[in-house]
Amino acid sequence: MIPVLNAQELLALASQQHEQQCSNCASHDFSCWETILSTFDRDGLKTVGTLQHPDAEEIWDEYHPNGTTIWSENAPIAVNFHPYNRCTVDQCPECSTVYLRYTEYGGYYVDERIRVVKPELIIQSP
Repeated sequence: MIPVLNAQELLALASQQHEQQCSNCASHDFSCWETILSTFDRDGLKTVGTLQHPDAEEIWDEYHPNGTTIWSENAPIAVNFHPYNRCTVDQCPECSTVYLRYTEYGGYYVDERIRVVKPELIIQSP
């Protein structure tokens, strides 16, 4: 069973990322939510945690106090809000880059999305 992480634990993990990314991680800029492309080796990542609390009620609200959107590069990472509360936390074993991943289930599609964790964007408690 993978551990459920809070904002402080996510921040600690993201703070350990290397300055220089490996070739796989450097090949894509996932600064904001993106569809995982087939050219990115997603199987090379290791799931190290989740932000989805098993007993929490479903929350679909997003947190954007400064007018950002889900697609903004500077959108806050608020772990209790959508889509973060539905994410796994993955890490590259080579360069320690930390990613958030979730699957968007639309009416006619399934879209696996990914975003790199920037420590400065993690919100401790909105």
